[in-house]
Amino acid sequence: QVQLVESGGGLVQAGGSLRLSCAASTLTISRYSMGWFRQAPGREREFVAAINWSAGWTYYASSLKGRFTISKDNAKNTVYLQMSSLKPEDTALYYCAASQWYTTVATQYDYWGQGTQVTVSS
Repeated sequence: QVQLVESGGGLVQAGGSLRLSCAASTLTISRYSMGWFRQAPGREREFVAAINWSAGWTYYASSLKGRFTISKDNAKNTVYLQMSSLKPEDTALYYCAASQWYTTVATQYDYWGQGTQVTVSS
């Protein structure tokens, strides 16, 4: 059974930073594109960032580019999301996901983690 386990969430003040991790088991992330999504209460899940299987390409939601950085360590089978200059509107449950496609579309991701909560206080 494929497992993606996110960690690193928490409570941070506005302007602060967090690094989220997503550890994969029984799935080799070097063979997949990986993405981060987030969902705030009462809102739809939205795309945050994606990285292709070779880590040669990355793509970000336009509103987040410059503050968030996605990366992966294939040797550790782990994907990261470095978040900086956090704002209260970044508060959400953050999910990582794996896809055979390099895509921003949530329905094209095959495997999902349970999410890690990020709360940014003002």
